[in-house]
Amino acid sequence: RMIYLRKRWLRVLEACIVAAMSATIAMLMMFTLNDCKPIGQDPTKYPTQIYCGDGQYNVLAGIWFQTPEASVRSLLHDPPNTHNAISLAVFVVFYFMLSCWTFGLATSIGLFIPSLLTGAAWGRLISVGLSRVFPSITSVNPGKYALIGAAAQLGGIVRMTISLTVIIMETTGNISFGLPLIVTLIAAKWTGDFFNEGIYDTHIQLNGVPLLPWDPPPLANKIYASEVMSHPVITLKTVENVGHIVELLKLTTYNGFPVVDPPVSDHSEVNTYGTIRGLILRSQLIVILQRKIFNECAQNWDEISSSIFRDEYPRYPTIDEVDISEEEKTYSVDLRPFMNRSPYTVLHSFTLPRMFRLFRALGLRHLPIVNDSNEVIGMVTRKDLARYRMWRHGGRMGIEEIPVSKDI
Repeated sequence: RMIYLRKRWLRVLEACIVAAMSATIAMLMMFTLNDCKPIGQDPTKYPTQIYCGDGQYNVLAGIWFQTPEASVRSLLHDPPNTHNAISLAVFVVFYFMLSCWTFGLATSIGLFIPSLLTGAAWGRLISVGLSRVFPSITSVNPGKYALIGAAAQLGGIVRMTISLTVIIMETTGNISFGLPLIVTLIAAKWTGDFFNEGIYDTHIQLNGVPLLPWDPPPLANKIYASEVMSHPVITLKTVENVGHIVELLKLTTYNGFPVVDPPVSDHSEVNTYGTIRGLILRSQLIVILQRKIFNECAQNWDEISSSIFRDEYPRYPTIDEVDISEEEKTYSVDLRPFMNRSPYTVLHSFTLPRMFRLFRALGLRHLPIVNDSNEVIGMVTRKDLARYRMWRHGGRMGIEEIPVSKDI
C-alpha cells in the first residue's frame, strides 16, 4: 500500500472497494448461513427479518447492521443460545480479515473497536464450544468469555496491559474481573512479543517516524558515534555573512548549526570543521535576520535581550517571510551573544547506548560530535538514533537499521 497506493484517487478507490467487499461479505453470510431465531427471543433493539421467514429475525444481521460498539455490547450481554457456533466462527474469520485490510486506509478507521468485536466473537464461540463438549456444566457464562476474548484480542494487537485492564474494568463496572483480565492481557502480550512487535510500533517503523523507544537497543555497545553521526556538517563562523546565512536557511531544513572557529590547516583537504564555540538554532537565526541585528546597523538596534526569541515562540516565521535587501546581504552578524556557548558534545568514541540515554534524559535534538581536539566532525540527531531498532522473532533478537522519513 505504501509503495503502490500513493495517488489520492487510488486511496479513495481502495476505500470504496473495501466498503463494497464488506457489504458483499455481510450479505453473503446472512444469505448462506440462515441463522434465524424467533422474534420473541431477540435481544437486539431493532431485529431484522432479512432472509428469514415470518416471525423470525436474522442474528447475523443484528451484528452487521448495528454499530460496532452496539455489536460488542450485544456479544457481551446477549443470553446463552443466542448465537450459532458456525455463524460466530465464520464471522470471526471474515471480520478479522476485513479489520486487517482496513487498518491503514486513507479514511478514519480505528483498530480499537474492531479488535474488541473480533475478540468478543471468538470468546463467545469458545463458550458455545465448552457448553457442547460439557453439557452438564451450567456455569459457563458466554458474556464473561466474550469479555476475556475481547481483552485478549486487543491486548495481543496493541500490547497494552495495565491501562487496558483499567479501561475494561471501568467499562464493566465490576472490579472482580481485574485478576482474570490482567492474567489474560499479560499472556497475550508475552505471546505476541515472542513473534513480533505491537501493531503501533510496527506502523511507526513502516512510516519511518523518528520516535525513540524507552530503552536503547541491546547489542549496540559496539556502535560508536563516528558510525552514527551525519557528515559533512554545515557550520557557521562566530562572525558570519548575512547573505550566507540566508542562503543556508533557504537551501537546508536543519534546525541547529554548530558555531565554530575556522580550522587552521595548510592541507588541501580539511577533515574537521573548526573548533566548536557554541550551537545556534534555526529559529534564532531567523529572529536575528528579522530584527536586522547586524554589525553595520548597531546604532539602530533596539534593546536586545532574550525576550526577542520568546516573543516569537511557538510560531517562528519562516525564512521566506524575512525580507533582506541585497545591500544587507553584504553585512555581517556576530553570533556569539546569541548562541548556546556550552552545548552538549561527545567524543567520536561515544557508544550509541550512551548517546541514546543523553537524548532521552535531556530531551536533546542535536548532539555535535567532536574529536580529541574539540573540533566538530559530525552531528547526531534523533533521526540518526531512531534508525537503529531491535527486532524480535521466534525468540531471537538482533539490531537492524531502518529507513527514517526525511519529511518529519
